[in-house]
Amino acid sequence: MACIESLKYEILIKNASFSECRDYIRKNCREYVTVDPGFPLFEKPVIGVPPVLIGLDGDTVTFPYTKPCYGTFLLRTENPDEASRLRSLRKK
Repeated sequence: MACIESLKYEILIKNASFSECRDYIRKNCREYVTVDPGFPLFEKPVIGVPPVLIGLDGDTVTFPYTKPCYGTFLLRTENPDEASRLRSLRKK
């Protein structure tokens, strides 16, 4: 799934800072993984200021998404495959 726009997502925060995204994920997600900028999420490289956190709640993935010229958004979408792939990173 190469285009974020093809996902059914919910916008949690608009015009967010990366710090706001990290704080939200830490407070509201049961678990999270830390990735570096450039990490592929839904086949697109993550843009951000390290550490970039991606939240997990069951099959729900919460992540910052930066759209050039529009800013950074904190998005949430249900995707069992991506959630499983992200969880596997925690076990390494």
